[in-house]
Amino acid sequence: MAGQILAGIRVLELGQLIAGPFAAKTLADFGAQVIKIEPPGQGDPLRKWRLLHEGTSVWWEAQSRNKQSVCVDLRQPEGQDLVRQLAAQADVLIENFRPGTMEKWGLSWETLHALNPRLIMLRISGYGQTGPKAQEPGFAAIGEAMAGLRYLNGEPGRAPVRAGLSLGDTIAGLHGAMGVLLALYQRDARGGQGQVIDAALYESIFNLSESLLPEYSVFGAVREPAGAALPGIAPSNAYPCRDGYVLIAGNGDAIFQRLMQRIGRADLGADPDLAHNDGRARRAHELDAAIGAWTAQRDIDGVLDAMREAGVPAGRIYSVADIAQDPHYRARGAIASLRAASGIDVEMPAVFPCLSDNPGAIRERAPQLGEHTDAVLQAAGLDDQQRAGLRARGVIA
Repeated sequence: MAGQILAGIRVLELGQLIAGPFAAKTLADFGAQVIKIEPPGQGDPLRKWRLLHEGTSVWWEAQSRNKQSVCVDLRQPEGQDLVRQLAAQADVLIENFRPGTMEKWGLSWETLHALNPRLIMLRISGYGQTGPKAQEPGFAAIGEAMAGLRYLNGEPGRAPVRAGLSLGDTIAGLHGAMGVLLALYQRDARGGQGQVIDAALYESIFNLSESLLPEYSVFGAVREPAGAALPGIAPSNAYPCRDGYVLIAGNGDAIFQRLMQRIGRADLGADPDLAHNDGRARRAHELDAAIGAWTAQRDIDGVLDAMREAGVPAGRIYSVADIAQDPHYRARGAIASLRAASGIDVEMPAVFPCLSDNPGAIRERAPQLGEHTDAVLQAAGLDDQQRAGLRARGVIA
């Protein structure tokens, strides 16, 4: 069936908040059965993050679609026994606790691997499972800073700023999901066994750092914050218009020629020193001034029309309201709508990437707390009496 490319893969999600659950969401969107273990009572703290509708975060509806919720108290030995029993029947276990937590609960890799040699264990943490910082708590903002991203963000001479999203978490989640898929391929297509994927938040951002370290290692160059510009690549910046800012990326050689012609600066387009990026980068301020002088006399729509005619990449800076109203998003099916348990319709990003033959799908709404506890544990072999006893002792809910 379309959307079921990972059908038959069972994932046990022990993580909370963003990184681990984002990895699990990615797998669930393509058909994996994801059993989310939540603590009885309040459940995953994400249920209470940011804007709430009838006591539940609308973010939760997007992050936990296609999952089943099972309430188990991992602090109790019986709860740990239950997780070992579920792990023995799983293909993948995902956790994003501080290193050492799983070992404290008797859920170490060595223990779980002995129970289920085919199990793949994704471990996401701030700094990885080894190294001098491994035991320190690490959130996305700290990982982004350690990876050099925070240093680059902002205007020169001002306090570094962070992106308004938890990039360290979601990018680590994507790295983790990629690791799971690689491990599944090794296990199922090449006759391998289960293995551990050690994904660190800071390393996931560091992996995206492009030329930062190569330039430092060869030239001793430290890239500094540059505001809206892209240092060393020109022209590419945000330029003022009468009604806001517009992005123009004229940094391809032929594109630069077309851009200069369109803004009436054929003299710059014909300058041999500006024929290639290295020459343009040395004169980036001059080029930005020329482009900005032209855009400042026009509104955003006029600039975008002119750039489209000239074949120059350009775009407006979208707010979420722009995203929700944009016809391209709608035409691509990039925005999905899901009815939550409370009855409201929640819009959210659709399933990505887009596969031609086996596209992912949003099959189920996000679960209510403990909604699937009985069904999952019954399928795992626990009868009514056993479940009733565990519930009476507060192990499950």
